[in-house]
Amino acid sequence: MIRTALITIFWAGAAVADGCPEAPDHSEPLQGLYDQLQQVDGDMQARQVSNQMWQYWADAPDEASQEILDEGMKARAAWDFLMAIDRFDALVAYCPFYAEGYNQRAFVNYLRQDYEAALPDLERTLEINPKHLGSLSGRALTLLALGREVEGQKALREALALNPWLSERHLLKPLPGQEL
Repeated sequence: MIRTALITIFWAGAAVADGCPEAPDHSEPLQGLYDQLQQVDGDMQARQVSNQMWQYWADAPDEASQEILDEGMKARAAWDFLMAIDRFDALVAYCPFYAEGYNQRAFVNYLRQDYEAALPDLERTLEINPKHLGSLSGRALTLLALGREVEGQKALREALALNPWLSERHLLKPLPGQEL
């Protein structure tokens, strides 16, 4: 029902973004989780902390945006990339200041190996939420996939500074003129 109403509003040409409230501010509990990541003893503990972070990032601004996000994530999980992109396009149109809409759309484009399409959404996510680990590591992987090795390595270092246990850490290479 909410989806139908949003589609109607969207296609009627209304300024849909005006209807989306601000995303919940989870900066305080997230900072505590970033602090925990610096103190964990291994991969398993780091994954548990990261899973808690995803619960905050995936907390959409309202019921309508949550429904759209959930539909998109469900479609992505089923490898229905066209439906997932459709849902994340709708989410970004409805809530242009909610970082996770961009991040999820970037992830779908990354999975589709459309790295050029993924990169602007990763950048937008990081404009909204500069410490979004999913986008930081996704940006690193995307830049590496585009053959932009130095930029990718720098982005990977940014992500690893926040979470030294990221699975992508095995991709770390020395920058020109530096040693690890």
